[in-house]
Amino acid sequence: MKNAKGWVMLLLSAMLVLALSACAGNDKTEENTEGAAEGSAGQKVELSFWTLGNTGYEDLVKEWNAANPNIQVKVQNTGDQTAHHNNLTTALSANSGAPDIFQLEIGFMERFLTAEDKFHNLNDLGAEALKGDYLDWKWQQGSSKDGSFQIGLPTDIGPTVAYYRTDLAEAAGLPTEPAAFAAAIDTWDKFAQVAADFKAKTGKPFVDLKDLMYNSVRDQSDGEIYFKKEDGSFIGDTNPQVRKAFDFTVKGINEGWIGNWALWSPEWGQATNNGDFGIMLAPAWMIGNIKGNGKDSSGKWKVTQLPEGSGNWGGSFLSLPKEGKHPKEAFQFISWLDSKANQLVSFKTKGLMPSIPALYEDAEFTGFTDEFFGGQAIAVEYGKAAGSVKPVYYGPLHDQTDTFFKDALQNIMEKKADPQEEWDAAVEKAKKLVERS
Repeated sequence: MKNAKGWVMLLLSAMLVLALSACAGNDKTEENTEGAAEGSAGQKVELSFWTLGNTGYEDLVKEWNAANPNIQVKVQNTGDQTAHHNNLTTALSANSGAPDIFQLEIGFMERFLTAEDKFHNLNDLGAEALKGDYLDWKWQQGSSKDGSFQIGLPTDIGPTVAYYRTDLAEAAGLPTEPAAFAAAIDTWDKFAQVAADFKAKTGKPFVDLKDLMYNSVRDQSDGEIYFKKEDGSFIGDTNPQVRKAFDFTVKGINEGWIGNWALWSPEWGQATNNGDFGIMLAPAWMIGNIKGNGKDSSGKWKVTQLPEGSGNWGGSFLSLPKEGKHPKEAFQFISWLDSKANQLVSFKTKGLMPSIPALYEDAEFTGFTDEFFGGQAIAVEYGKAAGSVKPVYYGPLHDQTDTFFKDALQNIMEKKADPQEEWDAAVEKAKKLVERS
């Protein structure tokens, strides 16, 4: 953003936009805490770090602070991601109060990535040398269109996988081992047939809810979903993958193999625990929700791959607002925090799926097993899913637009509304949103 007026308008509009619900190198990033880092001119530097959610970064910060007395990091955590990002919006607008380091969630990326003058370009601080350590599609999410500006170092990711109940799979005559189960549903056509058979044999829906079903097909779009990256124009009505996602979800609703629970509702959580559905198509970080809601189902779950490739939902970046006066020291810290060693720590302690693919072959990663999932090495499945994700552009109006299509699907499920009329209405709402914006 090259002028103040444009920036202010961006900020005002950003405050009105809700983000997606969600949830971190080479030897150069592997600096451990052996030997303290030096502050500018040997002076003590204090860095403020705004974190989001339950990342476990506080423990790593304590480790850093103990070994680096001249560069101390102070954490301020916010659990509400909308409030977290709006706090930064306010600070940037006032040119006062922004932290040295900010954890930026992917759902809010587009609104800040266009404001390059408000952030340090990490490529100027040495990030370019670290680019090859990270998943290419993840790195691109934090880059300008031409790649010259990098707003943050990639932390965790949210590749989508299939969580399924082995007891219900067995009852439906399906294989229970991950590879065989994945082979049985490896195309969406096969998935639909398995889902219908599962419903007939068990009397239960195969898929838990429409939102996650729609997301899984939608996110396999080729580079763009609702908006064109080049100029921000609406393309949701002409993107064949969006229509495929909508029609496939309608098919599941009409055939009764998609359940009528609401995402994040207590009823959905209880259904997860009770075994009221066969499969959940969700990102890696959903493991915490499954475990939290499904305490009585321990040992009955396994993880495998989605049909036709994985999408991504969630993940964040470590950015440096330009208001910060110590970018060199801040970059030194985030390079350490986001290193291969510490991404492994974050995965093992908090379940944050790494964005450094070298870890996917690391014995400590591949050998990580989970008794809740029957002793399966679930990290292996997450790594496979991450490898099939392709970069997708969302745009600042993605969330609102997505809600139009989700509401249409809800009307089809709850009110038996006509699918074509609901599709047309969602498209019209999206076009009007673009016009107003």
